Amino acid sequence: MSGMHSPGRRSVLAAGSACAASLGASWLLSGCSGATAAPVLPAAAQRGAPDRGGTLRIARPPASDAETLDPASSLSAYEYLGALYNRLVRVGADGEVAPDLAESWEPDGAARTWTFRLRKGVTFHNGRAFTSADAAYTLRHILDKATASPQAGVLAPLVDPGRLRTPDAHTLVVPLKAPNAEFPSLLTHYNCYVVPEGSGKSIGRTGIGTGPFRLESFAPAGPGRVTAYKDHWAGHPVLDAIAFYSVADMSARSNALLAGQVDLLSQTNLDFATARVVAASDRATIARVKNAQWYVLPMLTTDKPFTDVRVRRAMKLAYDPEHIVKAALQGTGKAGWDNPVPPDDPSHVSAHPEHDPEQARFLLRKAGHEGLAVDLYTSAYDPLFTPMALAYQESAKRAGVRIRVKTASADSYYTQIWMKQPLMATYWYTGRPIDQLFNQVFRSGSSYNETAWSDKGFDALLDRARAETDEARRRDLYGEAQTWVIDKGGAMTPMFADRLVGISRKVRGYAEHGFEFDYLGIGLKGA
Repeated sequence: MSGMHSPGRRSVLAAGSACAASLGASWLLSGCSGATAAPVLPAAAQRGAPDRGGTLRIARPPASDAETLDPASSLSAYEYLGALYNRLVRVGADGEVAPDLAESWEPDGAARTWTFRLRKGVTFHNGRAFTSADAAYTLRHILDKATASPQAGVLAPLVDPGRLRTPDAHTLVVPLKAPNAEFPSLLTHYNCYVVPEGSGKSIGRTGIGTGPFRLESFAPAGPGRVTAYKDHWAGHPVLDAIAFYSVADMSARSNALLAGQVDLLSQTNLDFATARVVAASDRATIARVKNAQWYVLPMLTTDKPFTDVRVRRAMKLAYDPEHIVKAALQGTGKAGWDNPVPPDDPSHVSAHPEHDPEQARFLLRKAGHEGLAVDLYTSAYDPLFTPMALAYQESAKRAGVRIRVKTASADSYYTQIWMKQPLMATYWYTGRPIDQLFNQVFRSGSSYNETAWSDKGFDALLDRARAETDEARRRDLYGEAQTWVIDKGGAMTPMFADRLVGISRKVRGYAEHGFEFDYLGIGLKGA
């Protein structure tokens, strides 16, 4: 989840925001007065080549005073991490695993041991050469319990840090505890950026990596600056520097963009009314990141009535995802149909049960919950939570499901509501490898399993998929996993939303993937 997106009180966008608020659930369908004259939102950022040099100014939500540049444990410094570090492997523009610090990799015949061939001629920002010892140390640092890395839960069942081998300076051998044909994809996570050997105690402050920028200054929850690293192995970045500013309020960030004070709003999904104002301005525009956010209505399967699979199925059949896309997104996204795998993922299975309010009524009656009434929690943490909740409320009425929408404080939403209330709104960023998605969010006992759903048969299916070396068969198994989640799981996935990113009209070369863009190629026109 991202930083906070709570609304502000003082804004040149007040008219658009007030109009959105005053019309409640219907505003996204009907629009505000004059909305028909509003521009269609751009599909992408400005095209063309940037000029060399200049400083890109990024406004981001504030983090806590404990914010760190240690990629293994960082939960908020995404923009810094992508500038300062590289991974062994990354996700390419086509969604496939691509080389980064590892030039190639291959498994043994059973996918139990993976060998990574590392790039030569790479140096850290302090001038020291990158070697396999750094790659091995990075994995051990992630797996160290003292690091408290979110990625440790994904890698620990597979990797024994004591068995890692470095036969030479440019080869890393990773024996696994169990076969996993998707293992390299698990190293694309932002917690897996490579750090220098022995840097665990200092890396959170120094930010020493192999990335295209080196750290000049950093203040947790405050401003910071990175400058171009001229000796970067892939070449000199277009920009001279990137300056980061911590701005608490979404409206204040938007105002700074409109005033020409910043060039990019990071970790900020603009609401539709604000996005239209930004797109109509002379200084700024909108970049749409397709299907970037996966929105969920998790049902806590350990709390009644959601302990009963019939109730969970009824809740899914009761609403129409297409209605929610129209109402909450004005079409800037796609219906999820309760499948957490994004529709543009090559493993996505499109088959799903259709909206069927009568069948939902039947299942609720069989479960003894006819006329079910439940609370659905939302907040201003994300601008789409409440529109999604209200659209679900409206759609589910046809099945006799009465939804009481409860608004909770954004400040404490993810400490007091998430994974504590039986039904609430949340979201994730897409781009997770399918193995990580299922094992991190849906496997029994995972700390990120927000529905607390536990199914031994499903867990065994995931194990079979991991061990399957035939790509077509493995894809079929992940297809079965999707069907299992749709049919039995506790997560409703109404929609995948395009993220609406505020960006200066001067920015060129912007193409985002999970808060990460091409740091080498991004730049400014007229820098």
